[in-house]
Amino acid sequence: MPRVREVVEVWTSDAGEPVRLVWRARRFRVSDTPTALVGPCDWWSPFSGHDVSPGRVPLSISGWRFQASSDDGETHVFDVEHDGSRWQLLRVFD
Repeated sequence: MPRVREVVEVWTSDAGEPVRLVWRARRFRVSDTPTALVGPCDWWSPFSGHDVSPGRVPLSISGWRFQASSDDGETHVFDVEHDGSRWQLLRVFD
């Protein structure tokens, strides 16, 4: 699936997990347990060229993958990330 770069509205729980998304003027409710997408921590960038054997690069949550459904039953799997000021839709799987 090619990457999508669209701004979306995402509502999260108190724990920070997505519970609702508005995409292209349609509301979708999260219908499963969201999965955290992880990537290297931002503070690790200056050290990225160093060998961390036998450990691994420190990770942080970079976004979420979740299944969500509209009121009429349309269902997709969404990948989203927060860029610091807004939510970006990365991918949509049918």
